[in-house]
Amino acid sequence: MTEAWASRLRLAVGLGLTPGAFWKLSIAEWQALTRMPGQAPPLSRAEFDRLSRDWPDEGARA
Repeated sequence: MTEAWASRLRLAVGLGLTPGAFWKLSIAEWQALTRMPGQAPPLSRAEFDRLSRDWPDEGARA
């Protein structure tokens, strides 16, 4: 297990989830549990693609 996943598992246990319940969560459920009040939801794929197109990295190919 990577440190990134281990830290997420520790956070889940701190929220009262068992390891089994943590692994059964969908990404959307995890995001809902860990989103801070007033925090914007993550970008959709379409929004990300639009931003990438409108603001390409320097040297990126179109």
